[in-house]
Amino acid sequence: MIGVSRFSSPVGLVAGNGSFPIEFVENAHQAGLAVVVVAIFGEADEKLNELADKCVWLKVGEVGKAFSTFIDNGVKQVAFAGGVRRIKLFGGIKLDLKAIAILARCRSLRDDAILREISKEFEKNGLEIFSATAFLSKSVCQKGLLTKRGLSQEEIEDALVGWEVAHEIGRLDVGQTVVIHQKLVVAVEAIEGTDATILRAGELAGTSAGHKTGQGCVVVKLCKPQQDLRFDLPTIGLKTIDTVKKAGVSAIVLEAGKSIILDIDEFIQKANQNKIAVYVAENITDIK
Repeated sequence: MIGVSRFSSPVGLVAGNGSFPIEFVENAHQAGLAVVVVAIFGEADEKLNELADKCVWLKVGEVGKAFSTFIDNGVKQVAFAGGVRRIKLFGGIKLDLKAIAILARCRSLRDDAILREISKEFEKNGLEIFSATAFLSKSVCQKGLLTKRGLSQEEIEDALVGWEVAHEIGRLDVGQTVVIHQKLVVAVEAIEGTDATILRAGELAGTSAGHKTGQGCVVVKLCKPQQDLRFDLPTIGLKTIDTVKKAGVSAIVLEAGKSIILDIDEFIQKANQNKIAVYVAENITDIK
């Protein structure tokens, strides 16, 4: 965790789904900082009502209210933690004038383009955007094998295919995750999200619970090449272990310094219990 002097209290947090926002608030408090949370309806955990020093619930697209919440409460620095399901684009959005202006400036509706414009708008309003990993340094994956079991030769070959495909779909801003089985691309993450992609792959490959094959699927989840590292880093956690177990996944490959494992000690323990290999590489040549 970087020095507390880097931040002024309170810090702000835009909270999406998962346990990432909860860990952020808890760690910020341990660092002696108050946290003002703008929580996304239908995404963020209601526990934030109790944990945060102030928690305001907004719908996707209420950008102006987010700005006023932070500014009125003395926030100068804001982080984003947790995802927002892209399926929300088809409903549950309430676009205010700020959001409409941001979308009008975007040349595309891809995640990265929208996030870049949002960050510019925050900065115009005197709010500095910083990476939420500032308070989760332990959770940022470092290079190497994290589990007792390493990758088999078959899993290495699948991971090499997966790395190339994941890099390419990231470049195209399609998603972050691919699932490979016997050197074939079984599933690619799009709007449905990582868990749904993995479960679908297990069904298609015949490796999911109730089926028996000699080799499990390999999940590769990478940061997009052009991604702003302050936003939406590839994140997995305890729920991921349950998902990959159900889908018959035998190995997970992540990118060093650009991926997050929440509850990392318990995650690794559960991975070991289920004989799931977890490997973190800086580039494709590290996979072994």
